[in-house]
Amino acid sequence: MTNGDSSDVVRRPSQAPDASRTGRRELERPLVSLVVPAYNEAAIVEPNLLALCQYMEGLEQEYRWELIVVDDGSADDTGKRAEEFARTRANVRVLHHKHNFGMGQAFKFAFEQCWGDYIVTLDLDLTYAPEHIGALLAELGRTGAKVVVASPYMDGGQISNVPWLRRTLSVWANRFLSLMARGHLSTLTGMVRAYDAPFLRTLSLRALDGEINPEIIYKATLLKADIAEVPAHLDWGAQRPDRVRRRSRLTAKLMRHTLAVMLSGFLFRPVMFFILPGLALLAFSLFAGSWAFIHFIEHYLVLTQYPDFGRRASAAMAAAFVMSPHTFVIGGITGMLAVQLMSLGILALQSKSYFEEAFSLGTILYKSVRAQRDVEHG
Repeated sequence: MTNGDSSDVVRRPSQAPDASRTGRRELERPLVSLVVPAYNEAAIVEPNLLALCQYMEGLEQEYRWELIVVDDGSADDTGKRAEEFARTRANVRVLHHKHNFGMGQAFKFAFEQCWGDYIVTLDLDLTYAPEHIGALLAELGRTGAKVVVASPYMDGGQISNVPWLRRTLSVWANRFLSLMARGHLSTLTGMVRAYDAPFLRTLSLRALDGEINPEIIYKATLLKADIAEVPAHLDWGAQRPDRVRRRSRLTAKLMRHTLAVMLSGFLFRPVMFFILPGLALLAFSLFAGSWAFIHFIEHYLVLTQYPDFGRRASAAMAAAFVMSPHTFVIGGITGMLAVQLMSLGILALQSKSYFEEAFSLGTILYKSVRAQRDVEHG
């Protein structure tokens, strides 16, 4: 199996250089790779894959397409039923994991198997209707962006039938990440996206689960790539009621997701975690210290019985401490914490700068190696 480089599309037998005029017209239409991960979805895999295929058939005037299903170690008949469906269509493929590795690994596996000029990722449960695919691709073509995200949180977006806790956590997680990413995007955790495939393949991705979605955004921003959004409708009512209840009960998964969001936010802007709290503590320490200084001056001015400055200042300091010891204690502790946090923040910023430089250089090297390999095999 090839690694999915866009140049591989040219080498497919159906796209040979001596193709007929009809074949050349076929090549003029971009190839879309629709990637759909699946885990224990046996009850919905066939009807939902059919719905996706029927929708993509409606776009065939503009795009060629392929559908790649990743059976991520399902314990039920998801893989078997997906294979049965794929046998009825030449442009549907099923990839299999023996174990459940998570969304990130499923995506990375599929990205290396895609032929497409564009890659669209979608959840098999169709909580985002297939019509979002057309909107994502249209925005990708219109703007020339490298990533287009379906966002239910931007103006024009909508959320329906999502349990209150899950909805609240998701909304605030994305607001938090949006702040960390300087407010450019309203949705950073969503998986329903369209990508420029050659660009996506230049990213070295590490996440194994849902953290891959903010990771892609983070690394795309490092490369100064254009990222766009389109309004989307997230509707859990499209699922069967038992699936809604099952997903709403995944408290442990929500907690892991929350932790992953915090870590992703740290990657975007470590200054928010260390330097800003450090500055706040420093300000509080200076406030407490100013009160201690005022008390010291008050006692220094009245303790005239001490002739020399040293004894007078020492007595004034002792009297000020007896009067308000908490001022000295709190001011000292917060001052030490402020220095430590700001020091950690400076180290984190330095590490982030080193990582960004290494990532940029690694991306350039990867592109060069890939281009050289394509020349050798072309």
